[in-house]
Amino acid sequence: MPHFQFHLDHTDANSMARVGRWDTPHGTVETPAFMPVGTRGSVKGVWPHQLQEVGAQMILANTYHLALRPGEKVVKELGGLHRFMNWNGPILTDSGGFQIFSLTELRQLDNDKVVFKSHVDGSLLELTPARAMQIQEDLGADCIMCLDECPPHDAPVSRLEEAVDRTTRWAQLCRDSHQREDQALFGIVQGATNPKLRERSAQGLLPLEFPGYAVGGLSVGEAPEEMYSTLDVTTPMLPVNKPRYLMGVGRPIDIIEGVLRGIDLFDCVMPTRNARNATAFTSQGKIKMRNLKHQTDTGPLDPECDCPTCTDYSRGFMRHLFTVGEMLGPMLLSVHNLAFYQKVVRELKTAIMANAGMEYRAEFLARTSGGK
Repeated sequence: MPHFQFHLDHTDANSMARVGRWDTPHGTVETPAFMPVGTRGSVKGVWPHQLQEVGAQMILANTYHLALRPGEKVVKELGGLHRFMNWNGPILTDSGGFQIFSLTELRQLDNDKVVFKSHVDGSLLELTPARAMQIQEDLGADCIMCLDECPPHDAPVSRLEEAVDRTTRWAQLCRDSHQREDQALFGIVQGATNPKLRERSAQGLLPLEFPGYAVGGLSVGEAPEEMYSTLDVTTPMLPVNKPRYLMGVGRPIDIIEGVLRGIDLFDCVMPTRNARNATAFTSQGKIKMRNLKHQTDTGPLDPECDCPTCTDYSRGFMRHLFTVGEMLGPMLLSVHNLAFYQKVVRELKTAIMANAGMEYRAEFLARTSGGK
């Protein structure tokens, strides 16, 4: 695809970690990269210019939610997702497949489609592979995802096989329906933590020659060690010359572990969700901002961070904001948490270029094992 080129610049001599550049119509994404999540067209509590200031390159939006409100046709009429969100960089939209997992009680699934009962007003939203493509084409993101089925990690093998085969069949239909050359359509490898089913899924998707591949169905309840071992099996199956995306992951250490296993792109709601619940990710570990010990602390949230929150505000003030319920607290903490995630990725990138990715993991674990 002329609009998308992936350049592999360096691979760590001691792991599968790699540094690269992914060219898109709205700019180049330096990988590995973490994408903040803007589910309904907005990263909660954060201005777009603040996302740029903390180093975010690409953000994610949610097809299911935007199809419900305001509707993809409205977004298209307002100039497409980039203008709608006032974000000039690359955007990725998911397909609605994760909602098959997360909204089980509100959907009906068969071999041809999924029908959701809207959590907003009870109206029905039908997604077929073709409809998922049409919605995402109208939204206009740079990278879009095939409609897939994300099953529970502990589902019976027969149920996992059904989901893998449905995902493969839908991927073919998505590729056949997709029209826009200025969008990269990714296939999604499913199979839970079952190595044989991961291989079955990859073998079904690789002949379709997608410009990138995602690993789905992880961070849905399995133990971290199971996620890592699944990546050990899955990532080597994916093309070296195309971007690899681990969906919905995760904690900073999970991102580090994923990068060491050859993953390039990540997204997760954890930085902003934790911020809204008064939890900060810092160089000293996770910190609970409501703890009384911070009440008269004049120091910064994280002395090793130069984000606006850490530069301009004290821990004591931050605790006060959360204690009295001021909305500025979650906003400031969201900026910091996103800055922390971007800092981890930048540090990891530097370590990879020095063939020291494994050393960075050990050093990160050592310095963040505390927390207050």
